[in-house]
Amino acid sequence: MAIRVSGVDVSMHEVDLRDKPKALLACSPKGTVPVLQLGDGSVLEESLDIMRWALAINDPEGWIASDTAMAGMLLLVAENDTTFKYWLDRYKYAGRYPQHSAVHYRSEGDVFLQSLQARLTNHQWLIGETPALADIAIFPFVRQFAQVDHDWFRAAHPGRLVAWLDALTGSALFRDVMAKPS
Repeated sequence: MAIRVSGVDVSMHEVDLRDKPKALLACSPKGTVPVLQLGDGSVLEESLDIMRWALAINDPEGWIASDTAMAGMLLLVAENDTTFKYWLDRYKYAGRYPQHSAVHYRSEGDVFLQSLQARLTNHQWLIGETPALADIAIFPFVRQFAQVDHDWFRAAHPGRLVAWLDALTGSALFRDVMAKPS
């Protein structure tokens, strides 16, 4: 979404992670996506790095905030990428983690969701009154969490969190980037 909003021209390739192309592995031996190889040969292998790179070139929606707000955004994204993602993976794939039930993993992940819900009581978006980098970086993970048990998610998070997620997933930008290439 950040690349699309920035208008930066990149060549995108759909990747089947069960059959990783040699070009992907040559670029990034980790074999994870996303990966962006820059013109100078350097490689960005993290979504947030790619988002920041694109928005540093052009940020027409103002997703990158002032330095003070950026520090808070990066802390929130870091919590998402570590703690929340840890519980999300266990919740989505509870069968792979038999130490606890899916409900236990959901409960642990819900702590982060409750913090997002609290943020959204003060603002329409996670950082303020307009979407920011944090919203775009975090919502795909919240979307995955919600998709595990859609009915539970909507019942457990009435109001702002569901509205925030619906606004992002219902946006023309999201629909556009999620459209399968023809």
